Formats: sequence, structure tokens, C-alpha cells
Amino acid sequence: MTTPGADDVARSRRPLTEAALADLVPGTLARLVVVPSSPSTNTRLLSVAGTDRDAWPHLSAIVADHQTAGRGRAGRAWVTPQGAALTASFLLRPQHVAREDYGWAPLVVGLATVRALRRLGVGAWLKWPNDVVVEAGAREIPGWGRWRKAVGILCETVPGQDAIVAGIGINVSQAASELPVPHAASLASLGATSLDRVALLRALAAELSGAVSVWDAGGDHPRAAVEQVTATLGWDVAVDVPSGPPVAGRAVALTEGGALVVRTVSGEEKVLLAGDVRVRRG
Repeated sequence: MTTPGADDVARSRRPLTEAALADLVPGTLARLVVVPSSPSTNTRLLSVAGTDRDAWPHLSAIVADHQTAGRGRAGRAWVTPQGAALTASFLLRPQHVAREDYGWAPLVVGLATVRALRRLGVGAWLKWPNDVVVEAGAREIPGWGRWRKAVGILCETVPGQDAIVAGIGINVSQAASELPVPHAASLASLGATSLDRVALLRALAAELSGAVSVWDAGGDHPRAAVEQVTATLGWDVAVDVPSGPPVAGRAVALTEGGALVVRTVSGEEKVLLAGDVRVRRG
């Protein structure tokens, strides 16, 4: 892959408009709203979908050309330069997925995101439970090894509704100096063949629509497809869990509910519903 130049970055940062994305509606998406700026697309979509259900059907989306106060899991902040990222939130209203199976949402969304990035020639993988990473670092970073985070995913349920808001933030054109932490990466820093945010959103919307449709149909459980793109499996890891000491061992599988199974050095298999995974090998 070739490294994108200054002209590629400049084109990538041109403002996103609804006119440029009009072909997505109807068809791939039911509704699309593009805003110049928003503190958090998830917060915005949760608010409007919660107060006007009929106006926001399944596969509606809000895209912000610039997200100024993005939210990650566990309350983490996520901020990017103007036009440097693709920040979008999608409303999912699965008809046949039980609420107790909503834990699969970030993994299904992650599967779709991995597939969309691979369309662009980026060797993306899912890092359980809600990051997308690429093996690209020449040096190892504690907790990340040679993997670099290019995408964050945050899924939240809509209060009082059988609905999920899936927020996806993809680092697109940031230079190394614009990335917030050493383990972060952008498509530009990874040498992606395209930094076109319009093309990326089209690919992402199509893959998300397909992945959610399969999940909702109920014929094929998502576990096998998700496991195929989950780089965490096979890692020696330490998982920081919400309560108690970290769980160390090898990540070996996902359960039917989407939890991570870690086999400790004693041979015990621990089932983890949530946690931050740290790599213990390169």
C-alpha cells in the first residue's frame, strides 16, 4: 500500500454533506442526517429516537462531520480534529433478537466494521469487545503489543424501546501528531488505499445492514462469523474486569452470549462479560 499524500488528506477532510450520501436513502439506510458538528452522535440519536420513534426507523443514522465530545466505553472521551474521522451512529431495531442477546451488538457491529475496512485494503480485526485494530506497529506498546486501535464502537440501548444505538468512530486522516495515544492509528497512518469518508460510510452502512439482517434472521448465530475476525482469541491476555483483580490467561473462545472465555494457567476457564483486554505478548 502507498502512503496517502497531503492532497489525499485534504480531499478526505472536505465537509460531508447529505447530498453526497443521498444514494444511501432509501435502500441501505432508512434515514440519514448529516450535521456539521455535534458533541456526541450517540447522545443525539438516543435523544431523538427516544422521543419520536416513528420518525427514526431501523437503520436510521446520524453522521457528524466533526464530533466534538465523543463518548467511548466506560465514560472515556474521544475527540478528533475537524474532518479527520468518520463519526456515525446507527439506530438498530432488530425484530427477532431478544434483549438478553443485545450483548452481541458491539460484536456484530465490529464484524461489519472489519469487513468494511477490509474492502479498503486495511487488515482490520476485532479486539473484544468493541475495538477494531490493525497489526501495524514496528514497536510493541504495553497492553497492545504491535496492534493499533483504528476504530472505537459504543452500543447503547434506547430507554423504553427494543432498540440499540451503535456509535462508530473511525480514525481516517490523522497524522501521528494528531492521534491521542501511542496505540491509536488512522487509516492514513496505516497506508490505506483510500481516505474517502463518503466511500467508507457507504461500505460501512452496507456491511452493517447485512450483518444485522443475518443476526436478526436468527438462522446463523453470529458467534462463528465474529470469532473468525476476532484477533483477541489466541492472545495471552490480562483482562481488567469491573470488579476484582485482573484475569490472566489465554483467550480461547466466545460463549453463545458473546462473553470472552479465558483459560488461566491453572486450566480454569473464566467467562468474562466485560473488561479491558491487555495483550501479554507481541
